[in-house]
Amino acid sequence: MARPLALFDLDNTLVDRLAAFERWAAEFAARRGLGPDAVAWLVRTDADGSVPMDVFFGLVRARFGLPEPVEELWAAYRARLPRLVTCRPEVLDGLARLRAAGWAVGIVTNGMADNQTGKIRRTGLAGRVDGWAISGAEGVRKPDARLFGIGAARCGASLTDGGWFVGDDPVKDVAGALAAGLRAIWVDRGRAPRPPGAEHVVTDVLDALELLMGMRPGGAV
Repeated sequence: MARPLALFDLDNTLVDRLAAFERWAAEFAARRGLGPDAVAWLVRTDADGSVPMDVFFGLVRARFGLPEPVEELWAAYRARLPRLVTCRPEVLDGLARLRAAGWAVGIVTNGMADNQTGKIRRTGLAGRVDGWAISGAEGVRKPDARLFGIGAARCGASLTDGGWFVGDDPVKDVAGALAAGLRAIWVDRGRAPRPPGAEHVVTDVLDALELLMGMRPGGAV
């Protein structure tokens, strides 16, 4: 019998990407002497990670008159950000408990392979999941169902057996999961209305982990 499948988004679901970005912005502005308003501008322009990073660093370079090319700024960011990201011990423990209870557990995330792999490894998540799929490594992005399928396969599972996806983005995570044949738990960060099709809404991934732990074989709670 196949193990039940639980896939998770990475940024702002398992880890607090926004807090890490704010720490990066403070460091970046201080190191370059960009002035007191620079951090707020950087955070606002990033728009919670919704702006492609090549576009973001093009805007940064133009705003502050930086000499480095966009590719160099972006590469330095990708090298630094994984060192600023943390995963709460309670989340790591919850994932370990879920696996111990017989679930196949994985991560499906958009982003560059070096940046996202760095986050997964440095936070300890690599040892708490069965596998992961990163859009930058696979050439396909959420909400495309193919990335969810790759994530399931990396965990020794198949989308044909169903499963759950936990994430914060209404389109990339919830709509993408539904299109892939998964059921969705939405992490509501207070930035969007409830997406249609989300079976459960939580404000913290810890609540999603508890929901999954309490599920009976048929998937009900």
